Amino acid sequence: MSYESKFKRKDIDELFQAVLLLEDEEDCYRFFEDICTVNEIHAIAQRWQVAKLLSEKKTYNEIEETTKASTATISRINKCLHYGADGYRRILSRMKKKKK
Repeated sequence: MSYESKFKRKDIDELFQAVLLLEDEEDCYRFFEDICTVNEIHAIAQRWQVAKLLSEKKTYNEIEETTKASTATISRINKCLHYGADGYRRILSRMKKKKK
């Protein structure tokens, strides 16, 4: 791995190795329902939707109305898109390619 995360630890490595073993959507639902609370899953899904909408150049008002995310959350995700680890951008790009 060429990217060195500031969060890198053995237990996080093991979590990510487990995630990489998920084979399909059913595996994802089962694993995340066990490992996260319903609110945590909803929060992660909301952040993902915000990132998608920001990448589509939607306004904060449009995103807030669509996702019910706070402007603080939208701003934090926008900051990640511009100055973060490129995690959102990498996956957004892969999803666009997959749809083609």
